[in-house]
Amino acid sequence: MSRERIASLRDPWFTASVGITAAIAIVAAIAGFAWLPLQQQGERFHGIWDAICSAAGLVRSAPSAPQVVKADYPTTRVKVIPQLLRDASAESIGRGATLALRCTMCHGARGLSRADIPNLAGQYAIAIYKELADFKTGARASAVMAPLVADLNDRDMRELAAYYAYLPRITGPSTDIPPHIVASGAPMRGIAPCGACHGDVASKPGAAWLAGQPFVYLRAQLKAFASGARRNDIGEQMRNVAREMTPAEIDAASRYYADRP
Repeated sequence: MSRERIASLRDPWFTASVGITAAIAIVAAIAGFAWLPLQQQGERFHGIWDAICSAAGLVRSAPSAPQVVKADYPTTRVKVIPQLLRDASAESIGRGATLALRCTMCHGARGLSRADIPNLAGQYAIAIYKELADFKTGARASAVMAPLVADLNDRDMRELAAYYAYLPRITGPSTDIPPHIVASGAPMRGIAPCGACHGDVASKPGAAWLAGQPFVYLRAQLKAFASGARRNDIGEQMRNVAREMTPAEIDAASRYYADRP
């Protein structure tokens, strides 16, 4: 039996195999830790060592900040949070009632309109306050509302919102089966169910109470969101939804909410 060692540098086959393996490992390390990271789009490294450390997971270079594109039209400035208008005092509600005297011609003496104008009685305070603020800043355009809110300060708008939210809304049992677009939305088109924001039990802060609003008004607002004529929704939620809705779906959703007491 031969006693010659297999792993010996004197063995040319062993030496060649070790050399080839080491060369492959070095090339793979250079490619994986230096060349490939430097080829990535959008990555900025301060040198080879930065790229190697980033590939090894030791440091991460800060991504380049995307360019912020500002809208060329007024956008809402209201920061909507659940605590925005909570626990209004009796004094605020009373002062809001006085301020609301100028609103009775269109919105009714008790916040219930007889025309195709929104009913404000029982509306969420945050929703009313946001819309008033948007009318004032021009984020929501209206030739009628703009001059009426021009001289209102922030306290006035809060107290108006508190008063209308205090008024009882007309409610009652509804036996209507909601259309599919309201109950389930259209996930394949990115449309969430209407109740996800405008639900009866829980609603998204800033989303309006829709039940009992005039059909003509609801349909007009959905069409305005779809066309981009109305654009005071935060993050374009309503524009993204409305532009994917068909005319039949807009009519069905508007009629369902208008027919609910």
